Amino acid sequence: MYSFDPTEEQQMLVDAVGKYAANDLRTAARDAEEGGELPKKLISKGWEIGLLQASIPEAYGGFGERSAVTGVLAVEEMVFGDLAGALAVLTPSLFAMPILLAGSEEQKQTYLPKVIEGEWSPSTSALIEYAFDFDPNALKTTATLRGEEYLLTGEKAFVPFARDAESILVYANFDGQTQGFIVPKGLAELTISDEREKMMSLNAVPLYRVQLDNVKVPVSNRLGGVSGHNFEPILASMRVAAAAAAVGVANAAFEYSKDYAKEREAFGVKIAQKQAIAFMLAEMRTEIEASRLLTWEAAWKLDQGKEDAFIEAYLAATGGVDMAMMVTDRAVQILGGHGYIREHPVEMWMRNGRGFAMFTGLAIV
Repeated sequence: MYSFDPTEEQQMLVDAVGKYAANDLRTAARDAEEGGELPKKLISKGWEIGLLQASIPEAYGGFGERSAVTGVLAVEEMVFGDLAGALAVLTPSLFAMPILLAGSEEQKQTYLPKVIEGEWSPSTSALIEYAFDFDPNALKTTATLRGEEYLLTGEKAFVPFARDAESILVYANFDGQTQGFIVPKGLAELTISDEREKMMSLNAVPLYRVQLDNVKVPVSNRLGGVSGHNFEPILASMRVAAAAAAVGVANAAFEYSKDYAKEREAFGVKIAQKQAIAFMLAEMRTEIEASRLLTWEAAWKLDQGKEDAFIEAYLAATGGVDMAMMVTDRAVQILGGHGYIREHPVEMWMRNGRGFAMFTGLAIV
């Protein structure tokens, strides 16, 4: 069974991420959300902590080994500071981690050092589609084999940093299976929207719509090479990352509303002493802890190669969706009228919490 005690290396990484989240991300979050942009220095500082680099073996330019448990610990801690900032820092992982998990040896040698050895640069991936019945395992975007090339056709939504990315890992339906294809920038058949996506949250992260009109990529650009790959481990890694991020947002909202309730007085007593508020806080904390443990267990099973790891990852992600919405909504309620104004961050966290139903594919561990 897994241990609840982090290793010394994990604790050092989590402590570094925690300081960055509290001192840098949290203080910049509101201005970034309102202004629609994260300072480059802020992203670079988060990149220098080395979360992705610590997940890549030395053979490919990193200095560690991939651990989903370490990843979810760090993601939760970083998102506690700010979800948008964390997603921006971790965007290169969307491209690099699937290559590490499922790429051919040639792809690992070619692409991983380029991503991790230098400064932060936006390589990204495109999974999400505009569809009411969007299913990562039944994509509308298609890949068709023609001779020595694949033709990619479809539309992708919410692609982080797409306009600036050197490469985009595009997921498409090939013979009924979801497969990844490495698409370099600058192809005439690849169209990236001029305007960013307009959303109720994550306004600090540049998200774009991507149109593919028979985009041609060589067979060597199929993730895993000619034979392709198993998409399940990639999707499970995305789901546990989303679950960890949901815990981070919810915990930020809980801690803020708890502190507020302990200080705010109404009718001569602190509102934390009111039974209705105390019960709310207790239920919020219970749901956060339950979701956190489910996420840890799913990540541990991924690391151990357990057969039911993909089921646990799905449960963690779907449970995180409801938990984040409930906790952030109640945080706004606890602050009363103050919760609805932008003087306090809980309204921003509630808008973030509402989006977790569609965030799978924006982070990976």
